[in-house]
Amino acid sequence: MSRRRFAGVAAAAIGGAVTIGSTVQGASAQSMDPFTYIRTMPETETLGQRAGQPVDEVGPVEADGTLWTAMIQVPIKRGQDLHYTCEFDTAWSIMMAYGIDVPLQEQLDAVGFDNRLEPYWEDWGDIVMIYGGDIGKHFCGDLDNNLVAKAKGSAMAKSFEAQGLTATPVHDRAAIEQAINLGFPVFFKSTVDFLDWRPAIWTTPEGIEYRVVFSNDHALAVIGYNDQDVVIRDPLGPTSTNEMRPFQYRVTWERFLEVFAAQENDGLAISPGGMGLSTGSSDGTGGARY
Repeated sequence: MSRRRFAGVAAAAIGGAVTIGSTVQGASAQSMDPFTYIRTMPETETLGQRAGQPVDEVGPVEADGTLWTAMIQVPIKRGQDLHYTCEFDTAWSIMMAYGIDVPLQEQLDAVGFDNRLEPYWEDWGDIVMIYGGDIGKHFCGDLDNNLVAKAKGSAMAKSFEAQGLTATPVHDRAAIEQAINLGFPVFFKSTVDFLDWRPAIWTTPEGIEYRVVFSNDHALAVIGYNDQDVVIRDPLGPTSTNEMRPFQYRVTWERFLEVFAAQENDGLAISPGGMGLSTGSSDGTGGARY
């Protein structure tokens, strides 16, 4: 199974309010060629800048027959702990780049759960409505069984900060490039394999709304870039829906920004404590399909 399993399977597990139409559409991205937007490249765990090291001290690097403006050494986590732990698996890789090994339970303790309402969804045709706890503050949902379990970057920031790191929101290309140039890996919310998505609105008991994606939500890290492409570190790896999925690949900036916008341009530059990042960036909403 992939990071976000087919809706029909999960509905049976959690009793979600879902229709036949949403099952078909929710699975549509999974039926696409998983290499529609991503391109496998050699793994570069030891190539380029160390985490927190400016690119000026290393210079551009060559990988996959291409010159990269900046590239950060970020360890690979080869597989997720549970079906829906990608936020924590990606965070693990980023923290390991700084030499900090933080197991899942410790991260969960830092982020916390808001399971006042086990998340469920309703298919409204043009959009999916999801109801659950406040994912802007905590993780919400069963880590191994709930199709829509997730947390936003603002909640995941607590995991990094608990280890003395700084998590600075980044919302556009300029801020991401600045972060990578400084040696700061970027945590962000995506879709699996950068495939198409169904737009969804997550609503908390207080009525707070977040724009998210339905059925193929994912969390990844940016570790490098040049003018054309972004280099991605992905903890998911091979699954039954894509036995060839790599742990590192490249995607065009154009596609990256489209997918990034689908979840409110939700990114964090992770830097050593106290260093931070002065982005001065916009909300970067261009490219959202709403």
